[in-house]
Amino acid sequence: MARGTASGGVSERELFASEAENFAPRELQAAPEAYARTSPKPAKPARGARPPAASWLAVVNLLYAKAVRATTTALATELDRGTPFLFVPALLGCGTIIYYGLPEEPGFQPLIGGLVVASVALAFVPTHRQALRLLIMAALFCLLGMFLAKFETWRAGTNMLGSEISTRLTGRVAEIDHMANGRVRLTIDVLTTAKPKLRYAPERVRLSARKIPPGLVVGSEIEGAVRLMPPTGPVRPDSYDFSFRSYFSGIGASGFFMRGPDQVKGDTPLPIGARLFNGVQNLRNTIAERIRGLIGGPEGEIAAALVVGIRARIPDEINEAMRRTGIYHIVAISGLHMALVAGTVMGSLRMIFALFPGFSSRHPVKKYAAIAALAAIVSYLFISGGQVAAQRSCFMLGIMLIALLFDRGALTTRNLAISAFVIVAISPHELIGPSFQMSFAATAALVGGYALWSEYRQKRRRAPPATGRPLAIAIVSKIAGDIGSLMFTSTVAGIATTAFGVYHFQRVSPLSLIANLAVMPSVSFLVMPFAVLGSLAMPLGLDAPFFYVMGKGLTIMITVAKWISDRSPIDGVGLISSHSLALLTIALVIVTMATTWLRALALPFAFAGMVTLTDIRMPDVLISEDGRLVGVPIGDQMLAVNRARPNAFTVENWRRALPTEKIVGPIDSLKPKSGRKSIMILETPAASDPDDIPAEQVASGVPDQADVDATSADGVTGIGFDCHDGLCIAVHASGAIVAHATNIWAARRACDYASLIVIEDATAKNVCSTGPPLILTKRELAQHGSAAVYLSNGETGQVSEVRFALSEPYRPWHAQRQFSRDARGLPPYEQKQRAYPSTKFPRVKKPPTEYSAEPSED
Repeated sequence: MARGTASGGVSERELFASEAENFAPRELQAAPEAYARTSPKPAKPARGARPPAASWLAVVNLLYAKAVRATTTALATELDRGTPFLFVPALLGCGTIIYYGLPEEPGFQPLIGGLVVASVALAFVPTHRQALRLLIMAALFCLLGMFLAKFETWRAGTNMLGSEISTRLTGRVAEIDHMANGRVRLTIDVLTTAKPKLRYAPERVRLSARKIPPGLVVGSEIEGAVRLMPPTGPVRPDSYDFSFRSYFSGIGASGFFMRGPDQVKGDTPLPIGARLFNGVQNLRNTIAERIRGLIGGPEGEIAAALVVGIRARIPDEINEAMRRTGIYHIVAISGLHMALVAGTVMGSLRMIFALFPGFSSRHPVKKYAAIAALAAIVSYLFISGGQVAAQRSCFMLGIMLIALLFDRGALTTRNLAISAFVIVAISPHELIGPSFQMSFAATAALVGGYALWSEYRQKRRRAPPATGRPLAIAIVSKIAGDIGSLMFTSTVAGIATTAFGVYHFQRVSPLSLIANLAVMPSVSFLVMPFAVLGSLAMPLGLDAPFFYVMGKGLTIMITVAKWISDRSPIDGVGLISSHSLALLTIALVIVTMATTWLRALALPFAFAGMVTLTDIRMPDVLISEDGRLVGVPIGDQMLAVNRARPNAFTVENWRRALPTEKIVGPIDSLKPKSGRKSIMILETPAASDPDDIPAEQVASGVPDQADVDATSADGVTGIGFDCHDGLCIAVHASGAIVAHATNIWAARRACDYASLIVIEDATAKNVCSTGPPLILTKRELAQHGSAAVYLSNGETGQVSEVRFALSEPYRPWHAQRQFSRDARGLPPYEQKQRAYPSTKFPRVKKPPTEYSAEPSED
């Protein structure tokens, strides 16, 4: 009797075999020898005959069993390697994104309740139910991310100004930024306000001034007459929200000094933390001035940005050239700079230790160098301003250096997860910004890419090395390998960040690979190493030669950037859908974190993300939140606007989003040139990075206006806005007529033929008694922010949908909007004239007038 077979011919193996074995085809099992000798061979099926359905089912079951077995093995391998820990920051990020995407502000009670329920459920689930435990843990970390975001919102609690107001302000300077246009941007901690006194004054404001008192430093107290304005919202729906950033930065208002501020003597004692912060800021400004004085020109400004993170004075044309060529990441302090600083310090110290072989053989000099490198990158983090990318890089390198001190391996993917976990736990709002997303996307892609490259290199090293190669061939091979590595790095990082750059800025850099290959050698060998050496030699006064070499390297970089930028095609690509970005992000997370064949699960997400990139409808009309600016695409890659000098940042954002190539100004019917109408082609400076928007817009609230190059166009009629007596009319490609009116009387002239009327008046009511037009007043825009209007596809050209940037109930960073005069339907504030301006009678002393952001009875 064969082994494992009981009496009666019943096999015990078949009785207790797994499901996969039971479904295995009988042809794969070895037949007994005696049966093989006596039994006839089975007849082959005739050619063209269909195999029985049972055999197909057996094959499918076999493949299914193999797939289940392979998946189970891969999941077990991932668990053994600690891969679930790598997904913890991603799950926290999911919770954070869900919180910020909620239509209204949640309370603490449901979040805490959800955390408690998930924790209890996890405690009672048996340990052998791994899949269920992992699902509960995923839900737990998502809820934890929501709780952390909610806690940060409560902790920030920034007092936001509700409406424009002029007052006299006394405050303490927290930051000083000299702008490229000659103005100075000041971040001020408000101490007192007067004439009128603000009842709910913001704690910190950002103001611009034409000049400041000489010798003004961080920590000084100043006073002056200022014009304060509340933080603005997005310039269009789904774009960058300035109120959101201001709320979490503690900036409650922006504006400008109406006259130069005066420095006053302060007698308020500062805590030790504030004195330390002021000292660091003054040190940064001192170092920046020293570098500017030694190098000079735009090279000096970029050098100051690389050393201390102050980028405000970099000329706009240089910023635009670097953005168009895809090398602007060099200016933003990130992993490249941290790695070069740590490498320069560590390499220099090890070279010095090598000069003393006796000492080096008795002491762990490698660990000494690692300690020095760790101190260098921490100092660099503080002196550079501590941006998000710099924090991530410092955390990652710090973990690697600490692992080196304890003779442990440095797991780069785990370092990335730890740094992401720390940043999401401390500042969840950074997850929404482009800096965090692009920085971590590039780093994650590079970590995953170099992991695959390392596996490939290890397989190649198993082969016997080539011997007897000439020196010239070895040198050429080394250079080619370095160039290939640089190309690989630029390509992987560019692909990983392209989707995020398009979503936030609607632009790509077609020649970024060429530009990075051209400038990275000078940055890696001339700029950053000599920046480190110059910073170390600065206390001794020996920094001039090092910064001279750094300036020459920056000259090469600027020259290359300008040359490639002049030959770069148009970089505006229009809007992409948010769900496509989410799908591509999921694919990036899977391919980076997984270590087995489960990486292939990223392919369907990546494919779906690529297919749905253009799954979005472009708006037909864009309206600014103050009701002053309207944009209408008119064909031939042109965007018509109703103002001759529009806000530069707004129209540039609209131009890239739609996308169009030229901005067309209005036609003035009352001022024809040479007997004909003319259109104006507006040239607008690009501003794609919200951190580098002109000072007049972000710092002071004064709109920056585009430069106008007025050129006449023969035979142009019906193109752009035709303006006359407070009413501007434009015809959309669908035939719909869009009107902008400065008052209700001008708007009523367009009631009979316009499909959309935008009224720059918050008090307008009952504009059109009859007629079909949709009317948007300044009050609605003040309440709900900028608007995107979609017209119907039919011949009627009527409005089919209006999307506002904001919705009610307001989130905490938008709650101040309900208190503005425009949102309450009130006219602009006018200061009351005194009844006796020149009398000599004694005036009755009144209590100081207080201004409230809350609704009043006026």
